[in-house]
Amino acid sequence: MFWRKKDKNVQAPEEVQEQVQDVVETVTESPAIEAVTEQVVEVEIPQVELEPIELPKRSLTKGIKSLFSRIKFDVENLEELEDVLIQADFGVDAAEAIVQEVKNRAKKSGAKTESELRLILTNLLTEKFGRDDRALKLDNGVQPYVILVVGVNGAGKTTTIGKLANWLTQGGAKVTLGAADTFRAAAVDQLATWATRSNSEIVKPSIEGQDPAAVAFESVERAIANQSDVLIIDTAGRLQNKQGLMDELGKIRRVIEKNLAISEVLLVLDATTGQNALAQAKAFTEVANVTGIVLTKLDGTAKGGIVYAIQEQLDIPVKLVGIGEGIDDFGFFDASEFAIGLVGES
Repeated sequence: MFWRKKDKNVQAPEEVQEQVQDVVETVTESPAIEAVTEQVVEVEIPQVELEPIELPKRSLTKGIKSLFSRIKFDVENLEELEDVLIQADFGVDAAEAIVQEVKNRAKKSGAKTESELRLILTNLLTEKFGRDDRALKLDNGVQPYVILVVGVNGAGKTTTIGKLANWLTQGGAKVTLGAADTFRAAAVDQLATWATRSNSEIVKPSIEGQDPAAVAFESVERAIANQSDVLIIDTAGRLQNKQGLMDELGKIRRVIEKNLAISEVLLVLDATTGQNALAQAKAFTEVANVTGIVLTKLDGTAKGGIVYAIQEQLDIPVKLVGIGEGIDDFGFFDASEFAIGLVGES
């Protein structure tokens, strides 16, 4: 759920409390006005009323390619299921464990038909994919929420930002985009196009190759000034020099956090790259304090098992999924919906 302050001109309770505490400390320095101190301490903190934004609902099931379009799925042929799961990037150990659990549940329930086995596998994958922390952290009402987006070039990072911005603006949120991938002019131009398509504001480098942290700082100032609900900042995607990337992201974080808290650091991964996506995820989590994964290009591949591998090995939730190039081909990751898409209908 997305929540914002109903009246944006009302300060958050934490800010008001800090102001009151400052006054109290000033007053208590003077023994001549102790009576005033007591009155100040009793100042009532105004409560900030939050209002939910209803964002568009989308089903991703039909956009996910089934694992089982070419094999016979029956109780006598479950070894082939293991091969399919391995090919889908679940990993050998996970594939073996899943097949064994399907066998156990089938034996216990007496399931034999393809329909019954698909239901068992769907329920099992739903359990494997499920997590309680997959929602975006956009619920405390203290805006602008800041989303930092990281990932290698070509993974769909800028496109993801555009889709996310469009989805938020469709729900009535005001969005500002920060083009801090300043080393690629094409990235800035692409983000500007998405800003237009999603009815978002954009902060671009004033000169080519401008310091990314400077753009991030300007983005924060603009988002605060125009009372945006969400600020989404694009970053460079170079992994060749991990130390350089770490330094750059660290600097960007510092300038943002001078004024705003970072709500999410989303890592965009291309599902079609399979195990390479897992390697990228490991590298970025070492330098970027990643809080969630965005998995793109799931429509053209049956590599959905990488979701399980990432969550199992890195303990980071997959939060968003991209299933095409269209502006609406995007949504929250849902374990049940994703499992149904992978297993397919009987």
